Amino acid sequence: MTDTTAGPAGAAHDRGEWESWCRRRERTVQAPYGPLSVTGTHWLAEAGTGGRIEGLPGSWSLTPGTDEVLLAASAEEGVTVDGAVLDGRTALGEDDEGYPGASRAAHGQRRLVLLRRDGQWAVRVFDPAAPAREGFTGIDVFPYDQEWVRAGLFRPYGEGERSVLVGNADGRERGLGLSGELAFTAPGHEEQEAALQVAVEHDGGLWAVLADRTSGVEGSEGSYRFRFLKTRAPDAAGAVTVDFNRLVLPPCAFTDHFLCPFPPPGNRLPFGVPAGERAVRSDG
Repeated sequence: MTDTTAGPAGAAHDRGEWESWCRRRERTVQAPYGPLSVTGTHWLAEAGTGGRIEGLPGSWSLTPGTDEVLLAASAEEGVTVDGAVLDGRTALGEDDEGYPGASRAAHGQRRLVLLRRDGQWAVRVFDPAAPAREGFTGIDVFPYDQEWVRAGLFRPYGEGERSVLVGNADGRERGLGLSGELAFTAPGHEEQEAALQVAVEHDGGLWAVLADRTSGVEGSEGSYRFRFLKTRAPDAAGAVTVDFNRLVLPPCAFTDHFLCPFPPPGNRLPFGVPAGERAVRSDG
């Protein structure tokens, strides 16, 4: 059995590399089409008469029996698809899990990204001139602590992925796919193994949404109400390094227009994790 009590060191998990990672994170979230640029997520099911969405050009409607959305616009509205002005109608599919760099539709500098959740379609707007992006001054982080680089053990569920219904930041409940448990011990709590329910991402890495005793607490000892954890892919025995110094704020910490899932049952740790990102700084 893999030991989960020690915190492995290494070049990828030292203070200098972590400081570089923090700088990269700030550049990423403040990028022209990063999470700070999102100004709205508009559900097509709630569109007005003729598929009109307030604040957006064109008409957006579902095409029955297909996995596409029909976008109609006149040339005067200034919508572009694949870089060309749209004057008529065109069918669009989902934009690579909502990634703005893959979006086909735009309106000036705004990118109009199509995404789908639980069979429902939405248009997410990325705007480089978003107030949240212009007011951003940085990300507060807990001080780096090598003790929070832990050895972990991934234990996949024997029956494969399971779905758990959890609340989301937009007030709706959705299924969250989970693939197994990530076991570890926390500094000062080595006598008791802890575990998080995790998903396996496309690259084989593990991902979890979690809360702890710092979550939702005001001041320098607290953090946002929940955070995301990502690891590299476990080895064949399930061993993986868990670096809590790289806990990140969820996208909904930067703007209110994301659909972040809340922690599933069991992922609210009974101890504090004073490591990783803790809050967004803004002069807005």
